[in-house]
Amino acid sequence: MIKPILILFLFLTTAIYAQTPPKPYGALPSKRQLAWHDVEVYGLIHFTPTTFENKEWGFGDADPKTFNPTDFNADQIIKAAKAGGLKGIILVAKHHDGFALWPTKTTDYNISKSPFRAGKGNLVKEVEQAVRKNGLKFGVYCSPWDRNNALYGTDKYLAIYQAQLKELYSNFGELFMSWHDGANGGDGYYGGAKEKRSIDNTKYYDWKNTWAITRTMQPMANIFSDIGLDIRWVGNEDGHAAETSWATFTPMAPDGKNEAVPGQANYPQSPEGIRNGKFWMPAECDVPLRKGWFYHANEKPKTPETLFDLYLKSVGRGAGLDLGLAPDTRGQLHEYDVAALKTFGDMVKHTFENNLAKNAQIKAGHSRGKKYDAATLLDHNRETYWATTDDVHQASLEVDLKAPKTFDIISLQEYIPLGQRIEAYTIEVFENNSWRKVYDGTSIGAKRLIKLDSPVTTNKVKINITKSPVCITLSEIGLYKKAG
Repeated sequence: MIKPILILFLFLTTAIYAQTPPKPYGALPSKRQLAWHDVEVYGLIHFTPTTFENKEWGFGDADPKTFNPTDFNADQIIKAAKAGGLKGIILVAKHHDGFALWPTKTTDYNISKSPFRAGKGNLVKEVEQAVRKNGLKFGVYCSPWDRNNALYGTDKYLAIYQAQLKELYSNFGELFMSWHDGANGGDGYYGGAKEKRSIDNTKYYDWKNTWAITRTMQPMANIFSDIGLDIRWVGNEDGHAAETSWATFTPMAPDGKNEAVPGQANYPQSPEGIRNGKFWMPAECDVPLRKGWFYHANEKPKTPETLFDLYLKSVGRGAGLDLGLAPDTRGQLHEYDVAALKTFGDMVKHTFENNLAKNAQIKAGHSRGKKYDAATLLDHNRETYWATTDDVHQASLEVDLKAPKTFDIISLQEYIPLGQRIEAYTIEVFENNSWRKVYDGTSIGAKRLIKLDSPVTTNKVKINITKSPVCITLSEIGLYKKAG
């Protein structure tokens, strides 16, 4: 009797083990960060008196009456963004010029002093309502630098800035992002002083307590800043991350010994991230749709082809793409911008609407058990995933397409709730009765989009995970042919 019982015990132990999920590895994304990864592409709207001055940065001295759009239409802007595939909008509620786009109690330099809606307008509310109506997520950017405020640079300004954040957090629904950049101190109007005011941007804004307001009032708002916190700056305004892209990061001060505070970002490492960094801190790739962040009549938007390439090099490298949208003096997006967004959006939609591997059969060299079978890689569900047993750190997947398919983009997605695990892999296609390597990769993360130099036609694809410090997880595989 002992032997059958032992066999049964071993069988049950193996079955239980096979259904046990892998242990998490390294820094992990929070609930709000996972929601941010789902957005992928969003927009940043710049529209202040600076638009009407034909400048990039306002000095803070523009008369509020300067802000006078002839035909502001939030719905037109948001519909164009949605057609471009954007899933979220961040509105610059106050830029460095200090002009607030809502009737704030904190400063007289706000929209109520302009001709907009006869002084009764609230542009933040109009944009927020259009965003919600069109099914997008909403976020705000309130610049800490204020070139108009007479108290900027003194110990009395912080309370004003924090009060502005509280108004924005209280009156415009749930936010998916609270956006902050690193521009701090310098020349300004400062209530008529017209002088340069320098501050210590590592201490002046008391970020620890300031961002505690964000966490309390908007717990699902991802905080973006030059050093991150939730989302880090990629280190350029060109719209792309590095070829190898880690979602983990440890912001370091210039001395290389201590962790950085805002204003001390280690920009050289931002495009790539840091393998096994202390925090889950994925990159945002911000880039204006035109040359500048504000509207200038002599500029044209980027071509849809350029935007698609940026999509592959941002979203396709586990980062987010943040496109700068610049309404013109009417208060609408120019027809060229609308057309560029629409064509880009259609290009992304039609490229990825048909996974050429959807009816394939997948054989895995290793599997953790039925719940983690390789078939989950084609179920179009990010919550399911293939996994190996704890002792298996290398494995191959063979995808049988059943018939020849032509594609030039390969999509891979890790199951990031358990961390970013894979460090090296290769992809092969079956041609002329032999396997030919078409890609040699490192990071995968939330999403990896691999654009081949030219389309390939094959009936079999092999993915070889060659390096992982722990057991492997992978949630989705896709093969696509670029549209357009």
